[in-house]
Amino acid sequence: VFGLQLNMEVELSSQLREKHILRTQTLLCDMLLRDAPMGIVSQSPNITDLVKCDGAALFYHGRAWLLGVTPSEAQVRDIAAWLLDSHKDSTGLSTDSLADAGYPNADSLGVSVCGMAAARITSKDFLFWFRSHAQKEVKWAGAKQEPGDRDREEGEEGGRMHPRSSFQAFLEVVKQRSLPWEDVEMDAIHSLQLILRGSFQDMEGEGGGSQQGNKRMINARLNDLKLQGMDELSTVANEMVRLIETATAPILAVDSLGCVNGWNAKVSELTGLPVSEAMGKSLVKDLVQRESREAVERVLYMALNGEEEQNVEIQLKTWGPQLHSHGGTVILVVNACASRDVSESVVGVCFVGQDVTGEKEVLDKFIRIQGDYTTIVRSRNSLIPPIFGSDEYGCCTEWNPAMEKLTGVRREDVIGRMLTGDVFGSALRLRGSDGLTQFMIVLNRAMDGADTDKFPFTFYDREGKCVDSLLTANKRTDADGAITGVFCFLHTVSLELQQALSVQKAAERVAEAKAKELAYIRQEIQNPLDGIHFARSFIEHTELSEDQKQLMETSATCEKQLRRILDDMDLESIEEG
Repeated sequence: VFGLQLNMEVELSSQLREKHILRTQTLLCDMLLRDAPMGIVSQSPNITDLVKCDGAALFYHGRAWLLGVTPSEAQVRDIAAWLLDSHKDSTGLSTDSLADAGYPNADSLGVSVCGMAAARITSKDFLFWFRSHAQKEVKWAGAKQEPGDRDREEGEEGGRMHPRSSFQAFLEVVKQRSLPWEDVEMDAIHSLQLILRGSFQDMEGEGGGSQQGNKRMINARLNDLKLQGMDELSTVANEMVRLIETATAPILAVDSLGCVNGWNAKVSELTGLPVSEAMGKSLVKDLVQRESREAVERVLYMALNGEEEQNVEIQLKTWGPQLHSHGGTVILVVNACASRDVSESVVGVCFVGQDVTGEKEVLDKFIRIQGDYTTIVRSRNSLIPPIFGSDEYGCCTEWNPAMEKLTGVRREDVIGRMLTGDVFGSALRLRGSDGLTQFMIVLNRAMDGADTDKFPFTFYDREGKCVDSLLTANKRTDADGAITGVFCFLHTVSLELQQALSVQKAAERVAEAKAKELAYIRQEIQNPLDGIHFARSFIEHTELSEDQKQLMETSATCEKQLRRILDDMDLESIEEG
């Protein structure tokens, strides 16, 4: 996106420069239409309006027309002769110092004329632009010395040379030099030179020609320049459109009314809305989600007033195949750029964005998970065990309310401190001379990926009370599975649980005693019952009358009933009656 924006800025700068040159050419040709070639010096505007200068001159057929601060006519004639003699193969010359350029009579011009730009319009005629000196200061980092000077040791006339005795900075005022000529100014001068030279060549070819003929020739050349400039601008514009349409970044644009007039392929792909259907729709009313309308309206208002915003999050609706993906929303982070016409008036807004829908979903999921984690770990519910943790450097990163209650140490007093040494070992003493060493071994094993479960861990709280617990240490990992720290749980017995366990153990002891009594009773009944069974079996093998047989069957039935009662008898059924 940055590369695309940079390319667009470069292209825009190039367009503005070409527009400036084209406007300048049009202005000069208009001058020539009135009176060629003297119209460019005798009327207003004239050649001094073409570039920034203090004076200008036209040297034509041995005569000079002077405007502003210039050399005299004789000096202009002398400069022209010097150019014809020393630069006869050149079509012109530009310099910020005539003295440095080698003009022998530069000193006679003084400081009023230092810089010059000259353009040859015929074999012997010239256009000149002059600039006065621009005084400036140059700060040197050592004492000024002429090339022939030598440093001597103090007190010696002809002593041996040694490093410079003074490095004191001095200020030198540079004169006899004007402001340099910029590339845009030289392009404008060169364009006028081409127009005039071409016109004079056509006039010479027609034997001089009439004034009307001159105007026709100049008009034809002006039209050629305009067409050439328009072709170049059209080429640049087409290239920019191609870049926008094929960009991998989502780009859209609206006019001053907020209606879409630009919708590239990437935005169409993300939203599922074809370019043809997006054109003309209202960005605020039709394309963005309700949550983003206020932000988009503000950005549009500010951009249309020349104030551009960056990194603004907007949510676009989706259509067609994208309607049910990502919850029907595409999230973009955009930079708003004001679109301007040739007169620099704001006519719309262009948005260059980045699709952050996937990143936003992951971030929201992470925030939800983090919220759940915080709610669970830092809950004051009695079911949440004491929890503490450290990062890969051994600094404490977690200390939940249950840990605060167990140790008497506040969370803000331990977060960021070394878990071994500062927290456990100083604020909370460990029992045993090797307690700290064993604790460090458990943590290091967890950092290596080996979890530890129910490690005996005894320490003294803030009040000096001994706390017996079982330590479980697990590794902490990030999304990629890399170990980032250790998470520890303490298993302790609370007062309520101790009371419950005591009651439970007492009940178990009572039940066990009753069960033993029941077993004893069952055994004591079982023995006489076996004797009855043996006696009945023995009697059944003797001669019995019918009445006796009937009594034996009744005895067998009663025995079976007693045995069934003994087999099904338990403590609960007896207590229930």
